[in-house]
Amino acid sequence: MNALTALAEAEPTTYWLQDTDRPEAAAALVGRVTCDLAVVGGGYTGLWAALRAKERDPSLDVVVLEADRVGAAASGRNGGFCAASLTHGLGNGMERWPDEMAELERLGRENLRAIGETLTRYGIDAEWELTGELNVATREWQLEGLEEEAEAARSLGGVPVLLSGDEVRKEVDSPTYLGGLWDRDGVAMVHPAKLAWGLAEACRSLGVRIYENTPVTGLQSGDRLRLPTSYGTVEARLVALGTGVFPPLLKRLRHFLVPVYDYALVTEPLNAEQRAAVGWANRQGLGDGAHQFHYYRLTSDDRILWGGYDAIYHFGNGIHAELERRPATFAVLAEHFFATFPQLEGLRFSHAWGGVIDTCSRFCAFFGTAHGGRLAYAAGYTGLGVGATRFGADVMLDRLGVAGADPARTRLEMVRSKPVPFPPEPLRYGVIELTRREIARADRNDGRRGLWLRTLDRLGLGFDS
Repeated sequence: MNALTALAEAEPTTYWLQDTDRPEAAAALVGRVTCDLAVVGGGYTGLWAALRAKERDPSLDVVVLEADRVGAAASGRNGGFCAASLTHGLGNGMERWPDEMAELERLGRENLRAIGETLTRYGIDAEWELTGELNVATREWQLEGLEEEAEAARSLGGVPVLLSGDEVRKEVDSPTYLGGLWDRDGVAMVHPAKLAWGLAEACRSLGVRIYENTPVTGLQSGDRLRLPTSYGTVEARLVALGTGVFPPLLKRLRHFLVPVYDYALVTEPLNAEQRAAVGWANRQGLGDGAHQFHYYRLTSDDRILWGGYDAIYHFGNGIHAELERRPATFAVLAEHFFATFPQLEGLRFSHAWGGVIDTCSRFCAFFGTAHGGRLAYAAGYTGLGVGATRFGADVMLDRLGVAGADPARTRLEMVRSKPVPFPPEPLRYGVIELTRREIARADRNDGRRGLWLRTLDRLGLGFDS
């Protein structure tokens, strides 16, 4: 059976969002509502903002407004890697804020622990597994990068485990693996949609009002901030904006964000023989060391989620439902899957989907305020926001003056600075496409970055897929 045959019965829908535990939709907002804090966006950023606001100040009246369903966008479509890193990996952070990395790593690990504690406290069954992440080298040139990352992690108090080819294949068996680096406690696997649904229920338990199918159509300033919706209006003293890459209420954000489509496949459940053939007893998340990298993990019912590699930007910040289906990318992903696990020939894919990532030029979140400090925003997580969104929510609340602020967060240069804006179209599309092609060429040339990528590196804009 070839890779295309394995895709023949794959449903073009998100595996996580088809879960039978998905709650019924909440009613849309109708009429006029007032509150202390209005949160725009029912993904992780917004839900954490609402939950943390009530935990920090139970007297606050909090409303969440979601244009679709809770967790329907990036928060319910990702791979479920909940990482401690706030900087999209150690390398990216060291390039940008070397003097702050010890503090950023400390805050990130505290944040990850707090997420696990929150799930326990509210009884959220999000299939949390603190298994860590195994970064594997599939080409000789990637081994040096693993060694450098291990050394950097140790200098900041980490305890990564560097594995030989034989050792990594004992963990997960693939003929492509030449070595690996295992961060044992810095990444948890999670069911991303169940995490969003559980956070929403926890919010409701504290008195937060959540309205779904309620797109906010504008933002008007006055004595209170006014948010008109399809069937009503919210008037709030404070606003937290967590809309990701979708058309923002603040026009300034359009300069800093681009929607990049990421794609994933999920297999049918592995049988006992197939599980034995790959091993994977410790159930780590995996990623490879290429610039155009794959990420993959086991689900609770022993399917393999396989995603990444192709990161697609469409001209004019294009966001359309039909772009979530890209057969050419699904075919490439399937081919790469069986190259990695040839012993799983005959396995079929049950689901294939895509979704947009809110990408910025520094590849981790940035923050800001507007309307005299009455509105705060966090955006730009660039695909590593499952964990970092909780930190981002706290930064927003700090900026809004909500009780319980931690000065260690807001004094960080990472929090105070902004990414370099993207150029306008058509230059934006041209720059992104050129960069994408050069990244692919670097992988073909043993990781050697050409003149264009080296120039971006010097400007603080160098990036992987």
